[in-house]
Amino acid sequence: MDLKEAIPRTPDTFDISRTQATAVRPYKKIDARIIPFLFLCYMLAYLDRINIGFANLQMQSDVGITDKVFGFAAGMFFLGYVLFELPSNLLLVKVGARKTISRILVLWGLASASMLFVDSATKFYVLRFLLGVFEAGFAPGMLYYLTLWYPTSRMATVSSTVMLSAPIAAIVGGPLSGYIMSTMNGVHGLGGWQWMFLLEGLPAALVGVVAFFYLSDTPEKASWLNDDEKQVVSSLTQRSGATHGSLRNVLTNRHFYLLSGVLFSVISGAYVVSFWLPSIVKTSGVTSLTEIGMYSAIPYIPAAFAMILGGMWSDRKGERKGFVACLMVGVALAMLVAAYTPQYFAVSFSALCVAAALSWTAITTFWAIPSAHYSVALLGGFVAPSLIGVMKTLTGNFQSGMLVVAVIEVVGAGLLLLSRRA
Repeated sequence: MDLKEAIPRTPDTFDISRTQATAVRPYKKIDARIIPFLFLCYMLAYLDRINIGFANLQMQSDVGITDKVFGFAAGMFFLGYVLFELPSNLLLVKVGARKTISRILVLWGLASASMLFVDSATKFYVLRFLLGVFEAGFAPGMLYYLTLWYPTSRMATVSSTVMLSAPIAAIVGGPLSGYIMSTMNGVHGLGGWQWMFLLEGLPAALVGVVAFFYLSDTPEKASWLNDDEKQVVSSLTQRSGATHGSLRNVLTNRHFYLLSGVLFSVISGAYVVSFWLPSIVKTSGVTSLTEIGMYSAIPYIPAAFAMILGGMWSDRKGERKGFVACLMVGVALAMLVAAYTPQYFAVSFSALCVAAALSWTAITTFWAIPSAHYSVALLGGFVAPSLIGVMKTLTGNFQSGMLVVAVIEVVGAGLLLLSRRA
């Protein structure tokens, strides 16, 4: 972005050469202070969302749950998240990011750790719902928080960098979860899955305490920026044209409903892989928890690279919707290949790697679309995993569920292309 164009001239504006110099300094500070911390926060969030996929490998025998129960419980997180996201984000605007993000981290960390007390399907549903309630609004709130610091022209790269923490969490969390469950099983009378929830949940609560003292609500309140740097950041963000419309305007805009359907589709594919991959790997004949953890981490390595490259390409070309639509079609094709080649593990697994990479690239690019905040679409994380569980219980395989998810992806791509013409 050309800084001569980005910063408007006013009577108080610096000369342009000085402005160019001061524009570099604040963003070096912001990048170093905010991005790594939000990266850590979202990594913990994603790990606490998906570790249920690994817990399922032991919980089915220890607690006596079925695939149908597991799929429904996995999705219950998103039901609680959707119902309480709007109040959470309204609270963020009212009391500031520092208190809101701190509160979310502490409560969801404690809720995640409390999963060790699950001993029935009902308690499983309740605790997963509460986890969603307590984490409600975190990801959209985090992205809203970034718009206070970064211009729209940089948001795809910035959001991709922060949300890169999701595949990193899966890369680290897969082997970690497998290791904890295999080595801690039976220690002090607790199952390996119980230790996993405890050891992976409590760090979020501790980071929440740190967030209260570490974050600044806005650039104007950042004591680590000087007045000149605050002015530069304010000029860039105001110039970018980022807007946050009223709820009434959103609900009367047809684009809201079209793009909600798109995000529903994108999330469906991503979380089917996240929640069910360990079980799919186990079905292929892998029995060691450590090996399942290692296999489950592999798809997120190409996903990490794809997110970075996709975000950079999208920012450089200024292309969002068409790019995301192509990615969604790719996810659908990958799901079809995985569904029809379960007897060839290498082929099926490679297809799931492609699906994971394209899904996460689509999600991060989608969030860079101006005003793309559609909480109801997160129900895709409830519907798709639940659907997979029901179909697995009825048919004994994952094929039918994957086919339905592939159709959902294609429909979403069509809605996105339709929104370009609307």
